[in-house]
Amino acid sequence: MLEIQDLTLRKGNKNILSNVSLAFRQKEIHSLLGRNGTGKSTLGYAIMGLPEYGPASGKVLWKGRDISGMSISERAKLGITLAWQEPARFEGLEVGEYLELSRNKDGKGPSVSECLREVGLEPEAYLKRQLDETLSGGERKRIELAAVLAMQPALAILDEPDSGIDALSIDFIKNVIRALVKKGSTILLITHHESVAEMADRTSVLCSGKLLKTGRPEEISRFFRNHCQPCTHVNEPDEEVIPHD
Repeated sequence: MLEIQDLTLRKGNKNILSNVSLAFRQKEIHSLLGRNGTGKSTLGYAIMGLPEYGPASGKVLWKGRDISGMSISERAKLGITLAWQEPARFEGLEVGEYLELSRNKDGKGPSVSECLREVGLEPEAYLKRQLDETLSGGERKRIELAAVLAMQPALAILDEPDSGIDALSIDFIKNVIRALVKKGSTILLITHHESVAEMADRTSVLCSGKLLKTGRPEEISRFFRNHCQPCTHVNEPDEEVIPHD
């Protein structure tokens, strides 16, 4: 479904990604492990087509078609979506309105109430809430996951927060992933939680923007645990979450 060929991405004179090649199959869960600042989120942004994350070289192929020059909106129309590390806040927009805007337009998907229940939020308590700072980070993350469920994308890039997410929210992330795959979605799961990564069909590990290893989740988790320690050559200055309030 999606193939990344020798992708290199630079910020100034610094390589943030270096010759990364990966392929994702339909209905596959592919998890991406790595320490903070090693290029995980950058890879997700490059696949989604964020303007500041265009490749210096290499290609992103969608069903054999080169989409490297496509905008975010063009990629979204293909069925690609990204759930941010830090979910958005929209002043003046109700949760129900946000989910309705996100819904798959063919009318065959779940209702917004069903999507909220899937992530453990009661519709009666949340549909009329404002999508603003009155919601906790965990609540906004669950609402964003509900929006991804409503979209029913072909490819969902789920960028899990590095901190501030509780064990219950992690369980709901797993539930959403299973529900999406059941409906035909492919998942790229960006995480540092080995327990979440191990639900994948395949796992890859990044270090300093380079793909080190891809294989069975339990094998890669063991490699990550034994070999990937905090280090001084990470890309932290360029790995910040893009503000989008």
